[in-house]
Amino acid sequence: MDERQMTVFQGDFSTMWRLGIREPLWHMTWDWWWWLVMIDDPKGPEWGKQLMVLWSTKDNDRVEVNGTPWTPSGRPGVDEHGGMVIDGMVCAWWFDGHRMHEPYIKRTCDMIAMSDTHPAWPSSGLGEGGGAVVPLLPDDLSMGLTSGKDSFWLNLRGDKIAVENGAPASMALNLTPWNTAMSTARPSNATYAAGMGYDILRVHGTNVNGVIDGEEVTGTAYFQKVCVQAPSPPWYWGVLHFDDGSYLDWFLPHLSPTMTARTPRPWKRRDIHHIGLSQGGLFHDARHQRSERFARVKVEKRASERTEGAHGQHPGAPLPAFDVHMWNGRTSIKLTVEAVERAHWHFDQPTRGGLWSHLTYNEYPLTLTRLEIVDEFGVRRRSEYGWVRGNAEHAWGVLH
Repeated sequence: MDERQMTVFQGDFSTMWRLGIREPLWHMTWDWWWWLVMIDDPKGPEWGKQLMVLWSTKDNDRVEVNGTPWTPSGRPGVDEHGGMVIDGMVCAWWFDGHRMHEPYIKRTCDMIAMSDTHPAWPSSGLGEGGGAVVPLLPDDLSMGLTSGKDSFWLNLRGDKIAVENGAPASMALNLTPWNTAMSTARPSNATYAAGMGYDILRVHGTNVNGVIDGEEVTGTAYFQKVCVQAPSPPWYWGVLHFDDGSYLDWFLPHLSPTMTARTPRPWKRRDIHHIGLSQGGLFHDARHQRSERFARVKVEKRASERTEGAHGQHPGAPLPAFDVHMWNGRTSIKLTVEAVERAHWHFDQPTRGGLWSHLTYNEYPLTLTRLEIVDEFGVRRRSEYGWVRGNAEHAWGVLH
């Protein structure tokens, strides 16, 4: 079967709607479902439009999210059928190709998460990963996977202020399989000392179709469900989707003077040097029908000529460019991506001795300005691909 005709998501989705897989750690455990959606924009810039949305809960009594107090009350309640009631938060940003609308959504609320085997599910489920997370709000902000695993749905209503400033009022998106490499659920986990660790479930790529404010749209998307219960050092991460069905990502957690940062201000003198704690990269190469992992990755951040928009927290601040190099024994990939806008979320959490810890989490819609893929077949460059779209992250501080 042609991989582009894939009709059902593959892999193990058994943990998709479960939390508490690990024994939770107070102030540490943080769970979320996270989508990055990249929308085609034939009339706009080549990088298109983007949406980020997450449904989250934290094992903590107080966190401030972009200045909004969030006071989760206790751990998720679980009924006899595995359904959960979560004291959570729904957050999103929307990038219209020119301007970042943040927050697009920022609401604290109770949420229900359940698999399709729960008696409250509206039809007879198959128990193969279907389910949903549904915020208990007047607006539909739900996300779920059908029982047949042939599509996810994603429904959103923008916050009033965001809509008044030009963001969409509503979205109804359908996310369907793309190809086997992209649309297979891929779990990863690690365990450290004292019960700390993480569990992640990823879907590297889906196709997207749906309606935004009455207009039909298409695009691609990336998904991850995460449970992390360990202090997170600063990190670089990025993902790219290619028009031929290829996928590329990089991840570089690191030690840096920015670990002590207390503000979300974007550029600091200490934001220069870092020491990598680990290195990782992945390339699903659609042309040669193979996936390659990279254990050697370098990321260098520098100021570009682009600046944060007038709506931002720091208008006129330079946006970053990232030079990335990853290589293994067979393939070398060098690329440069430039941020075209900035979304940021800053978290402040009380810790011991009356002190507060801080984390700033930045997301940057990207344009790919340089690409060189060298392998046994030759050299590929940016001009050999039509559209390439993606997003990069840079985080600083440590939340604990």
